[in-house]
Amino acid sequence: MPFDPTAFDPSVIPFMQIAFWVLTLFAIGGAIGVVATRSLFHSALFLILSLFGVGGYYVLLSAGFLAVVQLMIYIGAIAVLILFAIMFSRRIMGIGQGQANAQWWLSLPLTLILFLILYGIINAVTWPVSGEAPSGDAVVQLGLAFLGSYLIPFMVISVLLSVALIGAVFLAREKTDVEEAR
Repeated sequence: MPFDPTAFDPSVIPFMQIAFWVLTLFAIGGAIGVVATRSLFHSALFLILSLFGVGGYYVLLSAGFLAVVQLMIYIGAIAVLILFAIMFSRRIMGIGQGQANAQWWLSLPLTLILFLILYGIINAVTWPVSGEAPSGDAVVQLGLAFLGSYLIPFMVISVLLSVALIGAVFLAREKTDVEEAR
């Protein structure tokens, strides 16, 4: 039966399945881009795309806290820190300086073997499924714990990470002529 555009009802499109496949393209496409591109900077950008896809999975699974953690910590902090480190080291940002490995062909069969093993394990295990909705109390309890008894360690770690970032910037910067003379 041919497609009839007048009888098409967009409300029957399964949004969750479309979102899942789009996020899968983000996650897998970003992961392939990380290992396939020759530029380290572009590789870090593909990493952000892949992490965004994984964060979207958390949204689809109704795990809002994990989605926010994925977005704020992995994408917003770690990936941006990697980008800063790449940009501060000018040798790595040089055009035409790709990273190639002469043994790349070895990874293809190993990847296929690993994929077949994981696929066999996934199909062999009976995964338990719960029909209960996630409780909203978990996020509130985590928020109270972070802003209650763990507030001081959380702030100490944030100051420590800020000092480490400033130290990394200081060490990665180019030396001036006056500093080189010393």
